[in-house]
Amino acid sequence: MGDTRVLQGEGVAERSGGLQGSGVSIVPVVGWSRCCAPRLHPIRLPLEKGHHIHLCVPPGIKCGGVLSAPYGNFSSPNFPGRYPYETECTWLIVVAEGSSVLLSFSHFELEYHAACAYDYLQVYNGAARDQGNLLGTFCGHSPPPPFSSAWHVMAVVFRSDRHVAKRGFAAAYRKDACGGQLTGLSGEITSPRYPESYPNNAECRWSIGGGSGGGPLTLVFTDFQVEGGQGCGFDYVALFDGPTTAAPRLGRYCGSTRPPRTVSSAPHLLILFKSDFNIGGRGFKAHFYWGECQEVFTAVKGNLSSPRYPNFYPNNLKCQWSIQLPPGYRIKVFFLDMELEGRSSLTGGCDYDHLAAFDGGTENGSLLGRWCGRESLAPITSRSNQLLLVLHTDRNTAKRGFSITYVGVVPMNISCTRTDFHIQIPVQSLAQLERNRIYLGTPSCAAQVVGRNFRIHTRFDTCGTESQKRNNTSVIVSTLYINFSAGDQEDIHQYEVQCEPKRKEASVTLIAGPDPSRLSQAENLVDAQQREGGVTDAREIKSQDTSDIVFISICILAGLLMVIAVVGLMLL
Repeated sequence: MGDTRVLQGEGVAERSGGLQGSGVSIVPVVGWSRCCAPRLHPIRLPLEKGHHIHLCVPPGIKCGGVLSAPYGNFSSPNFPGRYPYETECTWLIVVAEGSSVLLSFSHFELEYHAACAYDYLQVYNGAARDQGNLLGTFCGHSPPPPFSSAWHVMAVVFRSDRHVAKRGFAAAYRKDACGGQLTGLSGEITSPRYPESYPNNAECRWSIGGGSGGGPLTLVFTDFQVEGGQGCGFDYVALFDGPTTAAPRLGRYCGSTRPPRTVSSAPHLLILFKSDFNIGGRGFKAHFYWGECQEVFTAVKGNLSSPRYPNFYPNNLKCQWSIQLPPGYRIKVFFLDMELEGRSSLTGGCDYDHLAAFDGGTENGSLLGRWCGRESLAPITSRSNQLLLVLHTDRNTAKRGFSITYVGVVPMNISCTRTDFHIQIPVQSLAQLERNRIYLGTPSCAAQVVGRNFRIHTRFDTCGTESQKRNNTSVIVSTLYINFSAGDQEDIHQYEVQCEPKRKEASVTLIAGPDPSRLSQAENLVDAQQREGGVTDAREIKSQDTSDIVFISICILAGLLMVIAVVGLMLL
C-alpha cells in the first residue's frame, strides 16, 4: 500500500504522462522558484519518460496534496465548518498504473453562480490542469456525479473567493482495477492485467454515458482472447444497450474471434466482463466513441470541426471523419482554422496532438498530410473519391482545435479545339440537378443531356468566353457554373475553364465552392479522369473536331486561288 503525502497548494503542470507507480517522492527544485508566487515553495514530482510536475506550496493552509493510497477521503478546509476565503487547493489522486480512480462526493455546498465564477470545484482527468482534461466545474448545492478517470491519476481543484463561504465538500476515492463510469467523448477499455492473462473470478462493469456526448455510442474491439465454450458459459464479455443489465443485450462473446463493431441505440452502453475459477486468456482491448467523434459525410460539400470547437478539445481522443463521395469525384479540403498542441521540442515532429489526412477510406491509404501547432495550411485534394481525417490527442495540453470545410470536385472531361469547348459531366455525379443548372458563362448556354452525360459544346465567340494573355500565351477563358442552390440558400460552384488553342490543351480550376469569401484560394485541378482513361464511353468523348478540317480546307482553297491568280497575270 502506498503512503499519503499531503502537500499544500496549487499544481502547475509541465508536459506529463503520469506519476510513476503509487509511491511519490518529493524533490525540492532549485532555480524553478521564480515560477511560483511570493512565499510559495516549489517541489517537483516525477512523471513518466523523465518529465516532472511542479507544485507551488503555500505555508499555513491545510488543504490539497498527493493521495497515493488505494482508497481514501478528503474534504474542503474546515469541513464541516465553513471553508476560508481566498483559498485554492489541489489534490492529485495517484493509484497504481493500469488502474483507474473512482471519485464520489457525499456532501457538496459551495457558493452558487450560474457560471461557477466565484467559488468552484473542478475535476480533471489526469495530472495536468488544462481544458482538455477538464471533466467538469461545479458549484452550488448539487453534488458532482461519480467520476472514473481514463488513467491512474486524477486532479481535484477547489477555489474560493473573498465573499460568501459555505460548508464545502466531502469526497471519497478508490482504486478500481476494472470497470467504472466512463463519460468522455472517446476512450479505451482493457481487461484486467491486459495483455497478460486476466485473473480468475473477475467481474467488471464499464458503464459508458452520462457525459457531454450525445447520440449513439460505437464500440470496436481491437484484440480479443477469452476462454471459449458452448454458449460462452465460462468466461465472457456481454454488451447491453443501456446503463444496466436490464437493458436489451446486444451480444455475448468469448473465444478468440473479435466481436463485431457494436452501435448502441441510446447514449448509454454497459460492458460486462466475467471470468470463472480457471482457464484464462489474454483478455481484450476495445475503444469507444460518440457520434461527434466519428462521422461519415456523403454530401458533395460539408463542414466539420474538432469536438467542442472553438472551445478546447478533450484529451485522450482518436476521432475519425470519413468523406465518401460518388465515383469520379475528388475531395478538396480547406483549412479555415487550426490550433493544436505544438511540435515536439525533441524531434520537431507532430508527436503529441495532431490531425492526419489519408487518401481513401482507411489509415492504410496514402498520407496526404499530418499537422499540429498553429498553422495556415493550403488546401489539399484527394486522388480518389474517399478521404479520411484522423485526430489524435494525448493526455494533456489541449488547444482550440480546427475547423474544416470540404467540397467535392465534380468529375468532368474538358477538351478544346482551335474554336470550340467540349465539356462532359456524368449524369450520375449530378443526378439531383436539372440540366439548366449547369451552364457555361451565361444561363443561355446550359448543358444538354446526351446519353449518360451532361454535355456543353460551344464556340469561343459565345457563352461569355474571352481571350486573355497569360505567361505570354494566348488563352481562351470562361466560367462553368453548377448551381446547387435550394430555396433561399444560394450555393453555386464555379470552375474556370481554359483552353490554349494553338496546342488544343484544356484545363479546369475550382475557383469558388460553398463559400467564396472563405475559399479564396484557387488550385489548378488535374483532370484525373482524362489521365486514367476517362469516365465516359469512348464513343461519347470522341472529339468532333470538324473546325480543324474546315480550317485546313480554307487554307488549301486560298493556295489554289493564289496559284490561279499568278498564272492569269503571267498570261496577260
